Amino acid sequence: MSSADRPATRLATRLAFLVAGFGMACWAPLVPFAKTRLGVDDGMLGLLLLSLGIGSVAAMLLTGIMSARYGSRPIIIAGGLGLALVLPLLAIASTPASLALALLAFGAALGSIDVAMNIHAVEVERAAKIPLMSGFHALFSIGGFAGSALMTALLSLRLGALACTLICSALMLAAMVVTSPRLLRSVQVQDGPLLVLPHGSVLLLALLGAITFLVEGAMLDWGALLVIGAGLVPEAQGGTGYIVFSIAMTVGRLGGDAVVARIGDRATLFWGSLIAIGGFVVLLTAPVAAVAMAGFLLIGLGASNLVPVLFRRAAWQTVMPTGLAVAAITTAGYAGILVGPAGVGFVARLGGLPMAFWLLAALMCLVTLSARIVTRPAD
Repeated sequence: MSSADRPATRLATRLAFLVAGFGMACWAPLVPFAKTRLGVDDGMLGLLLLSLGIGSVAAMLLTGIMSARYGSRPIIIAGGLGLALVLPLLAIASTPASLALALLAFGAALGSIDVAMNIHAVEVERAAKIPLMSGFHALFSIGGFAGSALMTALLSLRLGALACTLICSALMLAAMVVTSPRLLRSVQVQDGPLLVLPHGSVLLLALLGAITFLVEGAMLDWGALLVIGAGLVPEAQGGTGYIVFSIAMTVGRLGGDAVVARIGDRATLFWGSLIAIGGFVVLLTAPVAAVAMAGFLLIGLGASNLVPVLFRRAAWQTVMPTGLAVAAITTAGYAGILVGPAGVGFVARLGGLPMAFWLLAALMCLVTLSARIVTRPAD
């Protein structure tokens, strides 16, 4: 079995995170256009986003099982290729049913690569014996920034949604060609049951992961509609807020390993979640676009290292096998980022989109209150 501590495997892991972030962020600027094209309200849009979440969760459950037996490499490859091939379909779907099917497939590709790349990352970090998780997740943020920025720029040039998605898909395919031969080929067979319900500290980590990823999902799927609905930016520039959010996430995660080494996991969770809560207050009370962008920045900066810390705690806990714990937290987290925004749509239909975002701020308070509990020494 070859060592996981090699430059090639680190590169492949970073590229997998990059492709996942890029592919998901390419969808963000397309959301307002899809809503206008289909003529649906916030409630119906929420139902469509639920299709994306259903596909992702189903794929995540299967990915955790398959990775335990066959490794993460084939799943990362399949997920990356799936993102590239399905993205153009999101730009041409002309009915709610066709868009729902496309989002179902897109969600399955996202769910597969997201679970598999985190399992791959844990193995690479453990072999390296130095903190790498924040750096890996920084590439996801870089991908989010690049995908949203590029798609927004292309749409502003009025190239057409289909042409824009084809360009982005070609870039993802090129990245996967580089990634594939460098991924770990070895397989560590997981003894015992392949599917275990989260319990103990893993259950709390999974809940906090779902909340944190839900915030990211809301920025992705609803951030543009929030600032457009408030009359702060025109439709074509709706993705600007997510760009700012992604930049802040990137900056925070690039320095995340050094920050955690200095102040520890507990302080990172506590202060990071407080900064994110402050960002929601700024965003929801913003009178002009510049102030709203400051809110996006604070949310991104505060939330940037919450997820890497949660994954690290999953690797250190002892109540479940590490691989199964990582898969459980990944599944719960990405269920939050993909299924959660559908719930935001339902709340928005009942009380307005700002109310839904206030609810997100309240949920983030649970991360602050749980920082001490989840960072206690392993049992």
